Amino acid sequence: MSRTELRPFTAADLAACGTLLADRHRRHRVAQPLLSARSEDAAVARAELTAVYETPDASGAVAYRAGVPVGFVLGAPKPSPLWGPNIWVEAAGLAVTDAEVMRDLYAVAATRWVDEGRTAHYVVVPAHDAELVRAWFRLGFGQQHAHAIRPPARPGTGTPAGLSVRRATRADIPALAQLELELPLHHGRAPTFSAGRVGTLAEALAEWTVDIDNPAYATFVAESDGRVIGSAVGCALEKSSGHLNLARPDHAGFLGFAAVFPHVRGAGAGRALGAAVIDWAVSAGFDSVVTDWRVTNLLASRAWPALGFSETFLRLHRLIRY
Repeated sequence: MSRTELRPFTAADLAACGTLLADRHRRHRVAQPLLSARSEDAAVARAELTAVYETPDASGAVAYRAGVPVGFVLGAPKPSPLWGPNIWVEAAGLAVTDAEVMRDLYAVAATRWVDEGRTAHYVVVPAHDAELVRAWFRLGFGQQHAHAIRPPARPGTGTPAGLSVRRATRADIPALAQLELELPLHHGRAPTFSAGRVGTLAEALAEWTVDIDNPAYATFVAESDGRVIGSAVGCALEKSSGHLNLARPDHAGFLGFAAVFPHVRGAGAGRALGAAVIDWAVSAGFDSVVTDWRVTNLLASRAWPALGFSETFLRLHRLIRY
């Protein structure tokens, strides 16, 4: 085998690495055909990769054998303090012909990232590629998040006895505002222990007062004994900032939020709300339905696969020097 040459990623690598990315996406679509076919085109994949390269402070590494590229990794920081001193390798930011090469690529790229003080590393990896995921695990990464998709078909699950699900109205704003806080509160507890900010009830009330009539969002509530116990929101996937480039299927609906009050969890309200959003997306004519969840959120990581969602990408995470 020819010697592998590793060096920092440059603009001269975009065309050849765009072809690598298109090949990776073509293999991914064999496992997940609902993903967009657009990025199987090398020109489209190159454009996605170029957008990553042109992100401020982007950097990475590329590997060649006998003058032919065999892999690359390319990341860029996000400005939000939520992610710490970070670097993100999004779905368009990596491809290899041999999973083991990714470990060498990371060693080169991460040297600069850590020298720049970027010690919180995130990478979005195709879920079907077990060898590539394993390569990242052997670099000290663990799974933090899952992206998933399902066909545009009604789930066929009935609403549990004693529960009902309907579209939210302005009269539901007080309950919707309280439920807005429940998801970050839940994520802050074991076993997720998220450091995400929990807003105030006043902020949530103000937002819902403005957003309740926004036609871009479909909001549902679950009721038991005449009281709202949970809510869920659906919208077009384009409204999400967390599904980028190759992880954004064309014309997809999005299950973007769901929460149930703690004292009534386990009765099936969350799953009924998820089914309502899927039904809405089917009626709206979307070509697929997408959602995502923290894998340490035990409720979501069980409810959404039970509704037919299968993983497309895994977000992996590593903190350096901890």
